Amino acid sequence: MSDLRIPPRSAVGFELKAGQLLTVIDPEGVQVADLLAYSLADPREVISNGRTFDYEETIRLTTGNRLWSNRSNVLLTIEADTVGCHDFLLTPCSEATFRHFYPGHPVHRGCFGNLAEALSPWGIEPDAIPVAFNCFMNVPVDQDGKVSVIAPISKAGDSLSLRAHQDLVIGITACSAYASNGGSFKPIDYRIDS
Repeated sequence: MSDLRIPPRSAVGFELKAGQLLTVIDPEGVQVADLLAYSLADPREVISNGRTFDYEETIRLTTGNRLWSNRSNVLLTIEADTVGCHDFLLTPCSEATFRHFYPGHPVHRGCFGNLAEALSPWGIEPDAIPVAFNCFMNVPVDQDGKVSVIAPISKAGDSLSLRAHQDLVIGITACSAYASNGGSFKPIDYRIDS
């Protein structure tokens, strides 16, 4: 299957069948993609950063790590990762994010609003949007626990491949926040393979 493109500052929703491989690609470099996964059978089962950190015993997720649900089931396994730097701490950017962090810029609905629209055909409501797995996002954690958001280290063509363990509903964005993407907004590509 050829690559599909998510335009800057937008999102898509689609179904991913058990066993299929999803590859998220940063075609131009330095661009974050927020990723959400829900069980197709029951969208109340959703990706969970807390369960994932607990069972994987790390906050630095890369090749070989699994992404777990709120019901302690594996949803996705990372099979390949050319970047090795992603975030699973910070929530999708939203209108409130823009008012808080970027008061001198126009308010944008952000990844939260884009995901809400993209996932609505499956009956997923805004309040059901958790912390996303932020592909390529660079969030250093200092020794004192302080977090910061700096430009991704991803280069043009870098990618992350995840294998589905069950039938899923996936949401992916091309992130809308200034700091997350080094100050500019670019597309994200993705591909689904059997």
